[in-house]
Amino acid sequence: MLLYLFLICVTMLLFVLAYCQPSNNTSLGHILFYKYLTDIYIIYMKTNRRNFLKTSAVLTASTSTTANLFVPAVHAAENNEIKVGLVGCGGRGGGAIMQALSTKGPKKLVALGDIQPNRLKGVLNGVSTNFADAKDVQVDVPEDRQFIGFDAYKKVVEAVGAGGVVLFATPPVFRPLHVEYAVEKGVHVFMEKSFAVDAPGVRRMLATGKKADEKGIKVVGGTEYHYSASNAAAIEEIRKGIIGEPNAVFSYRTHGAIKENKRQDGESELMYQIRNYNVFTWVNGSMFQDYLIHNHDIACWAMDTYPVDAQGSGGRAIPVKAGTTFDHYAVEYTFPNGARMVAQFRHQDRCWNYRKVEVLGGKGVAYLGEHVNTPTIYKGFSAKKENLIWKQTDKQNPFQVEHDVLFDAIRNDKPHNDIERCAKVSMTAILGRMAVFSGQKLTWDDTFKSKVELCPNIDTMTWDTPPPVLPDKDGNYPLAVPGTRSSSKLIE
Repeated sequence: MLLYLFLICVTMLLFVLAYCQPSNNTSLGHILFYKYLTDIYIIYMKTNRRNFLKTSAVLTASTSTTANLFVPAVHAAENNEIKVGLVGCGGRGGGAIMQALSTKGPKKLVALGDIQPNRLKGVLNGVSTNFADAKDVQVDVPEDRQFIGFDAYKKVVEAVGAGGVVLFATPPVFRPLHVEYAVEKGVHVFMEKSFAVDAPGVRRMLATGKKADEKGIKVVGGTEYHYSASNAAAIEEIRKGIIGEPNAVFSYRTHGAIKENKRQDGESELMYQIRNYNVFTWVNGSMFQDYLIHNHDIACWAMDTYPVDAQGSGGRAIPVKAGTTFDHYAVEYTFPNGARMVAQFRHQDRCWNYRKVEVLGGKGVAYLGEHVNTPTIYKGFSAKKENLIWKQTDKQNPFQVEHDVLFDAIRNDKPHNDIERCAKVSMTAILGRMAVFSGQKLTWDDTFKSKVELCPNIDTMTWDTPPPVLPDKDGNYPLAVPGTRSSSKLIE
């Protein structure tokens, strides 16, 4: 008991010396306080961890808030206010910023960036209205912090500054470049899916992920169904053996056609393609990637690994001029233990619609994944009511949870970095797309080494940059033709 009182008194005294002075410069009190905590850490390393935690509970409670201020480059400001910025003010970005500003604690939106002024103004008006009466949210985005253009991401990151958060919700081709810059500047990241469109982009993301770990940068990826408590609980049941050893998984997303955004008067070819990023492979990596990525993520999570090879087929059944992506894909993957995954994506009207992951084991089947609010598990292989053995319903919105996790990690200096998982999930989709476009069976290892860049000049893109693909004289865009020499170049 006397030891506890002594530690508390010393902690309080050094805290006063360190932080209750008018000077903003490093003082003797700061130095002593650092030294004191260092000594405590050494004691911890020499002591049984469980016993140490028991005997230092009072000390931890009294010093945890102060300790979070020690690396100002990557933590919230001393007043606990977190500066926030958004790059990409479309539908995804508009939703993400609402959720980010709905997290606990004081926040200030300080910068917005996009390539279209009207979208930026729309988000700013929506946020200003929605949080007009919020006590812990400030919206302070004057004209000189409303950035338009391909370099807007740099200006938003710099306006937010180290220790703040920038949300990236641009089309996926820009994700590796933008996240890399944010991490370099010490800024925490929320990154919408998807996370790269080609193997070089994946490798770039993985390298950035390592730098984020080294610098203590927190990163959350917009695979919100990974933050679903009910999906996590279903995965835990699978781990416990409720369905036996998983030997097959089926990943589906099929729904109506994604329509073209019609050309606007005077619009450049580059702007047209970026606005229609859903149907241009260089911008979004294909719908098989950008739309099915949630279930790719859940399927690999359920199997606790990533595939080693893939083969598949696909095409464009409905004639349209716009875009370079297919309207249906079916890919068979093999996992390291020989288990298989079949992933199917289709966007065609008046067809069977289904979004789910089905995991089959020797004793039963689990249904979970994207838009599955209540995952279920059945004995046997028939989803009949009498065969139901487990279910759980989400009580929280996973779209909000992912932001809650990010801001909590920043405020409390908890390690959190989704980059490796998100990059590998993107690589899973890229492997499948390349197998379909080429008509070949491809391995993960060979595909991961691919040098094919869908947009080689992404770092220097301006409005004068020609897009990587152009229409012919009839307005048709080039499509992959499996089995041909032109398509084989996609895997070199």
